[in-house]
Amino acid sequence: MARLSWSSGPVQSRRAQRREAVRLLRAGGLYGPRFREVLPALVLVVAVVCAVVALLAWGYRAVGIAIPITGVVAVVGAVALWMRRRRPGARRRIGYYTPDDLLELDTQGLALAVARMLRRDGWRVRLIPAPDRPHVRARNTDGCHLDVAFRPVAEPLPDEEPPRPRAHRGKADDDILRVVVHRGTFAARDVQWARRDGRTRLLDGSALRRWGAGEELGVLLAEEG
Repeated sequence: MARLSWSSGPVQSRRAQRREAVRLLRAGGLYGPRFREVLPALVLVVAVVCAVVALLAWGYRAVGIAIPITGVVAVVGAVALWMRRRRPGARRRIGYYTPDDLLELDTQGLALAVARMLRRDGWRVRLIPAPDRPHVRARNTDGCHLDVAFRPVAEPLPDEEPPRPRAHRGKADDDILRVVVHRGTFAARDVQWARRDGRTRLLDGSALRRWGAGEELGVLLAEEG
Protein backbone atom coordinates (compact mmCIF):
# COMPACT_ATOMS: atom_id res chain seq x y z
CA MET A 1 0.00 0.00 0.00
CA ALA A 2 1.25 3.45 -0.86
CA ARG A 3 2.68 5.49 2.03
CA LEU A 4 0.39 8.36 3.02
CA SER A 5 1.32 11.99 3.48
CA TRP A 6 -0.59 14.20 5.93
CA SER A 7 -0.47 17.15 3.55
CA SER A 8 -1.14 16.00 0.02
CA GLY A 9 -2.07 12.34 -0.20
CA PRO A 10 -0.05 9.36 -1.40
CA VAL A 11 3.55 9.90 -2.53
CA GLN A 12 2.82 8.16 -5.80
CA SER A 13 0.09 10.69 -6.61
CA ARG A 14 2.45 13.60 -5.96
CA ARG A 15 5.01 12.09 -8.32
CA ALA A 16 2.39 11.61 -10.99
CA GLN A 17 1.26 15.19 -10.58
CA ARG A 18 4.83 16.43 -10.88
CA ARG A 19 5.40 14.39 -14.04
CA GLU A 20 2.22 15.81 -15.52
CA ALA A 21 3.26 19.36 -14.59
CA VAL A 22 6.67 18.86 -16.21
CA ARG A 23 5.03 17.44 -19.32
CA LEU A 24 2.76 20.48 -19.61
CA LEU A 25 5.63 22.89 -19.10
CA ARG A 26 7.70 21.17 -21.77
CA ALA A 27 4.75 21.20 -24.16
CA GLY A 28 4.50 24.96 -23.63
CA GLY A 29 8.26 25.47 -24.02
CA LEU A 30 8.61 26.74 -20.42
CA TYR A 31 10.56 23.95 -18.76
CA GLY A 32 13.82 24.42 -20.58
CA PRO A 33 15.86 22.05 -22.76
CA ARG A 34 16.55 18.44 -21.87
CA PHE A 35 20.05 17.22 -21.13
CA ARG A 36 20.42 15.48 -24.48
CA GLU A 37 19.54 18.76 -26.21
CA VAL A 38 22.31 20.71 -24.47
CA LEU A 39 24.86 17.90 -24.53
CA PRO A 40 26.42 18.85 -27.93
CA ALA A 41 26.94 22.46 -26.80
CA LEU A 42 28.35 21.26 -23.48
CA VAL A 43 30.80 18.93 -25.23
CA LEU A 44 31.87 21.77 -27.52
CA VAL A 45 32.48 24.12 -24.58
CA VAL A 46 34.54 21.47 -22.77
CA ALA A 47 36.57 20.78 -25.92
CA VAL A 48 37.27 24.50 -26.44
CA VAL A 49 38.32 24.98 -22.81
CA CYS A 50 40.62 21.94 -22.97
CA ALA A 51 42.14 23.19 -26.22
CA VAL A 52 42.78 26.65 -24.76
CA VAL A 53 44.38 25.20 -21.63
CA ALA A 54 46.56 22.88 -23.70
CA LEU A 55 47.62 25.79 -25.92
CA LEU A 56 48.53 27.94 -22.92
CA ALA A 57 50.49 25.07 -21.37
CA TRP A 58 52.40 24.53 -24.60
CA GLY A 59 53.13 28.25 -24.85
CA TYR A 60 54.40 28.30 -21.26
CA ARG A 61 56.78 25.43 -21.92
CA ALA A 62 57.96 26.90 -25.23
CA VAL A 63 58.25 30.61 -24.42
CA GLY A 64 57.57 31.21 -20.75
CA ILE A 65 55.02 32.96 -18.61
CA ALA A 66 54.33 35.68 -21.21
CA ILE A 67 52.17 33.42 -23.38
CA PRO A 68 49.74 32.31 -20.61
CA ILE A 69 49.39 35.88 -19.36
CA THR A 70 48.71 37.19 -22.86
CA GLY A 71 46.22 34.40 -23.49
CA VAL A 72 44.32 35.02 -20.26
CA VAL A 73 44.16 38.76 -20.96
CA ALA A 74 42.89 38.10 -24.48
CA VAL A 75 40.21 35.68 -23.26
CA VAL A 76 39.04 38.05 -20.51
CA GLY A 77 38.93 40.94 -22.99
CA ALA A 78 36.94 38.90 -25.52
CA VAL A 79 34.44 37.81 -22.86
CA ALA A 80 34.06 41.37 -21.59
CA LEU A 81 33.52 42.67 -25.14
CA TRP A 82 30.98 39.95 -25.86
CA MET A 83 29.05 40.68 -22.66
CA ARG A 84 29.11 44.41 -23.40
CA ARG A 85 27.76 43.89 -26.89
CA ARG A 86 25.02 41.64 -25.51
CA ARG A 87 23.71 44.41 -23.27
CA PRO A 88 20.71 45.97 -25.05
CA GLY A 89 21.76 49.60 -24.62
CA ALA A 90 25.36 49.06 -25.68
CA ARG A 91 24.34 46.79 -28.54
CA ARG A 92 21.92 49.36 -29.94
CA ARG A 93 24.42 52.21 -29.62
CA ILE A 94 26.84 50.44 -31.93
CA GLY A 95 24.11 49.70 -34.48
CA TYR A 96 22.74 46.23 -33.75
CA TYR A 97 19.00 45.77 -33.27
CA THR A 98 16.87 42.70 -32.69
CA PRO A 99 13.47 42.36 -34.40
CA ASP A 100 11.79 43.18 -31.08
CA ASP A 101 13.93 46.31 -30.75
CA LEU A 102 12.78 47.52 -34.15
CA LEU A 103 9.12 46.87 -33.41
CA GLU A 104 9.24 49.01 -30.27
CA LEU A 105 10.58 52.11 -32.07
CA ASP A 106 8.54 55.07 -33.23
CA THR A 107 9.50 56.96 -36.38
CA GLN A 108 12.05 59.13 -34.58
CA GLY A 109 13.57 56.11 -32.88
CA LEU A 110 13.72 54.25 -36.18
CA ALA A 111 15.56 57.17 -37.77
CA LEU A 112 18.12 57.10 -34.94
CA ALA A 113 18.49 53.32 -35.35
CA VAL A 114 19.12 53.70 -39.09
CA ALA A 115 21.70 56.42 -38.42
CA ARG A 116 23.52 54.10 -36.02
CA MET A 117 23.41 51.18 -38.46
CA LEU A 118 24.83 53.40 -41.20
CA ARG A 119 27.68 54.48 -38.93
CA ARG A 120 28.28 50.83 -38.11
CA ASP A 121 28.68 50.17 -41.85
CA GLY A 122 31.20 53.00 -42.23
CA TRP A 123 28.98 55.85 -43.48
CA ARG A 124 29.24 59.45 -42.35
CA VAL A 125 25.76 60.31 -41.16
CA ARG A 126 23.66 63.39 -40.52
CA LEU A 127 20.34 62.86 -38.77
CA ILE A 128 17.69 65.50 -39.54
CA PRO A 129 14.91 65.15 -36.96
CA ALA A 130 11.34 66.24 -37.72
CA PRO A 131 8.04 65.66 -35.88
CA ASP A 132 6.52 63.55 -38.64
CA ARG A 133 9.17 62.92 -41.31
CA PRO A 134 12.75 62.65 -40.10
CA HIS A 135 15.49 62.13 -42.66
CA VAL A 136 18.95 60.65 -42.56
CA ARG A 137 21.62 61.78 -45.00
CA ALA A 138 24.82 59.85 -45.39
CA ARG A 139 27.87 59.45 -47.57
CA ASN A 140 30.69 56.94 -47.65
CA THR A 141 34.33 56.98 -48.68
CA ASP A 142 33.40 55.92 -52.24
CA GLY A 143 31.46 59.14 -52.77
CA CYS A 144 28.00 57.55 -52.58
CA HIS A 145 25.28 59.77 -51.12
CA LEU A 146 22.07 58.56 -49.50
CA ASP A 147 18.89 60.28 -48.43
CA VAL A 148 16.85 57.99 -46.17
CA ALA A 149 13.15 58.60 -45.54
CA PHE A 150 10.73 56.78 -43.25
CA ARG A 151 7.22 56.31 -44.52
CA PRO A 152 4.47 53.72 -44.42
CA VAL A 153 4.31 53.84 -48.24
CA ALA A 154 6.76 55.03 -50.82
CA GLU A 155 4.31 56.68 -53.20
CA PRO A 156 3.28 60.25 -52.26
CA LEU A 157 -0.32 60.92 -51.34
CA PRO A 158 -2.47 62.81 -53.88
CA ASP A 159 -2.35 66.07 -51.90
CA GLU A 160 1.41 66.27 -51.40
CA GLU A 161 4.46 66.81 -53.53
CA PRO A 162 6.78 63.88 -54.21
CA PRO A 163 9.55 63.93 -51.58
CA ARG A 164 12.78 65.08 -53.20
CA PRO A 165 15.94 65.27 -51.12
CA ARG A 166 17.83 68.54 -51.06
CA ALA A 167 21.00 68.19 -53.08
CA HIS A 168 24.17 67.58 -51.10
CA ARG A 169 26.84 70.23 -51.36
CA GLY A 170 28.75 69.72 -54.59
CA LYS A 171 26.61 66.74 -55.57
CA ALA A 172 24.07 66.66 -58.39
CA ASP A 173 20.54 65.66 -57.40
CA ASP A 174 20.58 62.78 -59.88
CA ASP A 175 23.56 61.23 -58.07
CA ILE A 176 21.77 60.92 -54.72
CA LEU A 177 20.20 57.55 -53.97
CA ARG A 178 16.99 57.68 -51.99
CA VAL A 179 16.15 54.87 -49.59
CA VAL A 180 12.65 54.49 -48.14
CA VAL A 181 12.53 52.44 -44.93
CA HIS A 182 9.34 50.64 -43.92
CA ARG A 183 9.00 48.09 -41.12
CA GLY A 184 6.18 46.34 -42.95
CA THR A 185 5.80 45.17 -46.54
CA PHE A 186 5.62 47.50 -49.52
CA ALA A 187 2.64 47.20 -51.82
CA ALA A 188 3.10 46.33 -55.47
CA ARG A 189 2.32 49.92 -56.50
CA ASP A 190 5.16 51.16 -54.24
CA VAL A 191 7.61 48.79 -55.88
CA GLN A 192 6.47 49.88 -59.35
CA TRP A 193 6.75 53.55 -58.38
CA ALA A 194 10.31 53.07 -57.09
CA ARG A 195 11.34 51.28 -60.26
CA ARG A 196 9.90 54.05 -62.43
CA ASP A 197 11.69 56.66 -60.34
CA GLY A 198 15.01 54.88 -60.87
CA ARG A 199 16.82 56.56 -57.96
CA THR A 200 14.80 55.07 -55.10
CA ARG A 201 15.36 51.83 -53.21
CA LEU A 202 12.80 50.31 -50.85
CA LEU A 203 13.92 48.66 -47.63
CA ASP A 204 11.08 46.59 -46.15
CA GLY A 205 10.74 44.94 -42.76
CA SER A 206 12.57 41.75 -43.73
CA ALA A 207 15.59 43.63 -45.06
CA LEU A 208 15.51 45.99 -42.08
CA ARG A 209 15.71 43.06 -39.65
CA ARG A 210 18.67 41.63 -41.54
CA TRP A 211 20.35 45.02 -41.47
CA GLY A 212 19.78 45.33 -37.74
CA ALA A 213 21.30 41.86 -37.22
CA GLY A 214 24.56 42.96 -38.86
CA GLU A 215 24.23 42.55 -42.62
CA GLU A 216 25.61 45.52 -44.55
CA LEU A 217 23.32 47.95 -46.30
CA GLY A 218 25.21 47.64 -49.60
CA VAL A 219 24.36 43.95 -49.82
CA LEU A 220 20.68 44.60 -49.15
CA LEU A 221 20.47 47.41 -51.72
CA ALA A 222 22.21 45.27 -54.32
CA GLU A 223 19.59 42.54 -53.80
CA GLU A 224 16.73 45.05 -53.98
CA GLY A 225 18.11 46.71 -57.08
